[in-house]
Amino acid sequence: MNILAIDTSTPLASIALAVDEQIVAESLLNTNRTLSARLVPEIERLLTSSGLAIADIDLFASCIGPGSFTGVRGGVATIQGLALAVDKPCAGFSSLAMLAMNFSLSTTLICPMLDARKSEVYAALYDCSSAIPSPRIDDCVLPPAAILDQIAAATDQPVIFVGEGAVRYHDLIAERLGDRAVFAPFPLHSPRSANGILLALHAFRSGGQLEPSQLLPVYLRASDAEINLVKKQASNNSA
Repeated sequence: MNILAIDTSTPLASIALAVDEQIVAESLLNTNRTLSARLVPEIERLLTSSGLAIADIDLFASCIGPGSFTGVRGGVATIQGLALAVDKPCAGFSSLAMLAMNFSLSTTLICPMLDARKSEVYAALYDCSSAIPSPRIDDCVLPPAAILDQIAAATDQPVIFVGEGAVRYHDLIAERLGDRAVFAPFPLHSPRSANGILLALHAFRSGGQLEPSQLLPVYLRASDAEINLVKKQASNNSA
């Protein structure tokens, strides 16, 4: 099976191609404000370098969040369009589960953490001792202190923190958890679509394949535009 997977949940986007459970190409690129211009050309470049065409892909996969609203929406739309063009199925995967898989088969619990802005993080707690991560705390969006309280209540063992959110809130994490907080080295803070391929393959084999129209983003909270609309409607109703 040929699988194309992309992750656009952070400014560091990634693309990976697999042929018969072997990664044949992978690319990481900084797409801050340039996602729409760079994503499809990079996909085409990887396909060409691997001797593949879009029609050769059997499963199209995308991170569905949480993460950047614009990034996740753009990635999902791109995968939907490619899958529709060749009438192939899709699969979605969590950005946090994918990031946790940088420590696949680790016996230490993993807390992937992305910066959600507004003094919040997207975070979860995963058991990665098997090939497919198992959530101990589901993907959520919370102030960092709140997720740290949940982690402290869930385990008294060390936890590995990984991701841009872990970097930003390093001092708070260290203060709250002390020696139990283990911080990933910098190369492991980057999400990798190669991990997304394994998640997508697992979903496919478990009956979780989707029609392109069924592949939808998971944001965990309302966008600024939605929040502003609600405020405007409330203001109009009270006028």
